[in-house]
Amino acid sequence: MSVDAVVARIAQLNSVLAPQPATPVSTPQTAAPANATFASLMGQAASGTAATTALPATGGTPAGQAMVNLARQEVGVAEQPPGSNDSPRIAQYRQATAGSGVGPWCAYFVSWAARSVGAPLGEQGQGFGSVAQVWDWAQRSGKAIPAGTQPPQTGDLIVWGGRHIGMVESVDPDGTIHTIEGNSSDRVSQRTYGPDGGGATGFVRLG
Repeated sequence: MSVDAVVARIAQLNSVLAPQPATPVSTPQTAAPANATFASLMGQAASGTAATTALPATGGTPAGQAMVNLARQEVGVAEQPPGSNDSPRIAQYRQATAGSGVGPWCAYFVSWAARSVGAPLGEQGQGFGSVAQVWDWAQRSGKAIPAGTQPPQTGDLIVWGGRHIGMVESVDPDGTIHTIEGNSSDRVSQRTYGPDGGGATGFVRLG
């Protein structure tokens, strides 16, 4: 075999045996929204809601954030018939409160939401059907925040005397308060108030 043939054979073997660069494999990534919190993503995962389409709660305690994520899914639930204080879904809210019966259900709604996220209302987690009972318990347990003493946070319960209760969905930089409330116009409704919360008595912080 000639020298030229030997050199050509060696070059051929080197090209076969030389390591080849790996072809990079791209793995698709799903990015979470920049403002998503760990608790809100956990709540969305539990509910089967995609993080890219849901509106995550911000601020507040983990229990409060989870309550808001849950309550958002209930917006629009209405009494059947209107004015009856009842419907199949509202009956489920009442199950979170010991000794409950058909009647005004704003306190049943927040009791249900709190119990569902592992932060039940009451010393024994019994829930409340009375707004006044919620506020009394909050004062006994150190969870009550009188209006004007500090700004509310996402997931705080918002209390108007013994008349009505809801939960804070979010608070704008200018102090505007957005809420989710059961038994508001016979349904679960979203409302907006000024920084005074529409004359709110105070807030209850869970967790």
